[in-house]
Amino acid sequence: MVPSQIQQFLSSVLSQRGPSSLPYSEDTKWLIRNHLVTLTGAYPSLEPKTATFTHNDGRSVNLLQADGTIPMPFHGVTYNIPVVIWLMESYPRHPPAVYVNPTRDMVIKRPHPHVSPSGLVSIPCLQNWIYPSSNIVDLVGELSRTFSRDPPLYAQRRPTPSPIPSTSFGSGGLSEYVRPPVVIHHTSHSTSTPRPYPPPSPYGGSGRAHTDDAAEVYKKNAIKRIMETAHGDITAMRKTREAEVEGLFSAQAVLRRREEEVNRGLKGMQDEKEGLEAQLQVVLMNIDVLEGWVRESEGKVKNAPILDVDNAIECTDVLSKQILECTSADLAIEDVVYSLDKAVQEGVMPFDQYLRNVRLLSREQFFHRATAAKVRATQMQAQVAGMAARASNYAT
Repeated sequence: MVPSQIQQFLSSVLSQRGPSSLPYSEDTKWLIRNHLVTLTGAYPSLEPKTATFTHNDGRSVNLLQADGTIPMPFHGVTYNIPVVIWLMESYPRHPPAVYVNPTRDMVIKRPHPHVSPSGLVSIPCLQNWIYPSSNIVDLVGELSRTFSRDPPLYAQRRPTPSPIPSTSFGSGGLSEYVRPPVVIHHTSHSTSTPRPYPPPSPYGGSGRAHTDDAAEVYKKNAIKRIMETAHGDITAMRKTREAEVEGLFSAQAVLRRREEEVNRGLKGMQDEKEGLEAQLQVVLMNIDVLEGWVRESEGKVKNAPILDVDNAIECTDVLSKQILECTSADLAIEDVVYSLDKAVQEGVMPFDQYLRNVRLLSREQFFHRATAAKVRATQMQAQVAGMAARASNYAT
């Protein structure tokens, strides 16, 4: 698939809506598209596809995958390792699932530090996945380097030798990757020599020989059937145990994530506790300061003469006194109008009387506000004139 076709394919599948849409969040679909386009540009052997992925709990979901091979240098020769990279529903915030996908004549190495018997890959790059800096291009590079140190696959020896060299995988026409140990079955020296067939009967009957041959054939068939049954049972048990191990690995990963979440939550609560304790210390200090000020003020109030509240504030000039009176009258009228509103709502005052009083009070309030505005303008002019006079004195 050429790059333009890959871009069209990804744009088409990621823009679908409805039941057939892929289960990725809308804010990450464009980033997923860029990751896959960059991956196919760096590794053309990996092709984006959509396929059905079955979770351990039985759920099936349609996901994107990168299917193909990745290069693996080993002993000076570059081989191709078949892999499938599944982009899970939470990608790219969480790592993808990588599986080694051996062909019919390949076998997964057992045990392998990074590949399970089912083909699931676990390397530090997947375990330390950090969004948004991590991406699948770096992941494939790390897979190539990890597999070159310890290859995960080897070619399975065929029962009969073939004169044509096998090209199971590898760009250099590799006959076999890592040969498995050849098991040689030694035969005992006490094996008896084959017994010759008895001479033919003059009556055409060779019953003894035929009887012996039938017994041997029955014995061989029975042994073959038993071996096939045992092999099938062992294969089924192995698949069951592998599925159980995969389930335990998945549960372990979930528990590790939950442990990390619990640790983060605990650390957040400890930080919040420390912040609250610091705020409490500040509040206690402020309380001590205020209590001291109250005690000091109480002593002053007890010894102070009786204060006339109305004459506590005196204006320094006529304009300030006039604006104080206008503002006081304005606020007083505002309170009276509020009381009249309450009286009308409760039915204490007739509505026509309410309107007359409000009209008179509004007129008086208007004059007070207009007078206050003129006084403020006069005060502002006086301040400007005083500033100009001081500036001229400084200039001289």
